[in-house]
Amino acid sequence: MTDIAERPSRSRAGWHQKFVVEERYVEPSVRRRFYALSAVLIVVGAVAFTILLVGVLTHTGVQRLDVPVERWFDAQRSQGLTGFMIAMAIIFGPVALPIIVFVVLVVWVVAARHIWRPLLLAAGMLTGVATALVLAPIIKHPRPPIGLMLFGPDHTYSFPSGHVLGVADFFLLLTFLLASRIQRRWFTVTALTVAIVMIAIQVYSRLYLGYHWFTDTMSSIALSMIIVGIVIAIDTARTVRIPGEEVNGAYSTPQTEGT
Repeated sequence: MTDIAERPSRSRAGWHQKFVVEERYVEPSVRRRFYALSAVLIVVGAVAFTILLVGVLTHTGVQRLDVPVERWFDAQRSQGLTGFMIAMAIIFGPVALPIIVFVVLVVWVVAARHIWRPLLLAAGMLTGVATALVLAPIIKHPRPPIGLMLFGPDHTYSFPSGHVLGVADFFLLLTFLLASRIQRRWFTVTALTVAIVMIAIQVYSRLYLGYHWFTDTMSSIALSMIIVGIVIAIDTARTVRIPGEEVNGAYSTPQTEGT
């Protein structure tokens, strides 16, 4: 009877434990590197986005590459490649990608000891979606001619590319949130390589299928850099601790880190 009565309380305690934000104890230089990475991503992303936005609004600068780049992609079209690019557009489109993200989040929340990182991933993805939805009707950048589109007409505005922004946010955020805890060089290199390849494929797909200009896709990558940089800063401020430093009036001591 004692064991049976205690099980519910243990279960509840285990569930409440998920809402405890895990803390990581590192050397001061490691935390500085996280903040430096965050700052570089935010600054570089903001500068790049500003340059791209000004070019699009004034039809100068980088925007002059849009038509030549689109013509080059038009020349690469073939039946087999078109099928693959359409598949990429569907898998990482506005219907399938949210389902993929939702499944990943549910599995992560159930499997993980703490839900801090799944929440960060969800917040980063939602921020990207909201940013794209807000900016597009404000900037009103027209898409390439409908005659160039290979998967049906799209009359919405094109700046920034929601497909590219979603893929970049998902893979880059996932890479950081996993690699920052696993802390294995081989894993970091592998995950980052996969992220870059997936982003490149999505950029190629949007340009190849005729739905976006070069500046649309690059602006999405710039915005993703800003979002990822902000997430890194928030995660570092909330979870990264140095043994012996004072936190909320108490001195931190190393604890066992959750998954």
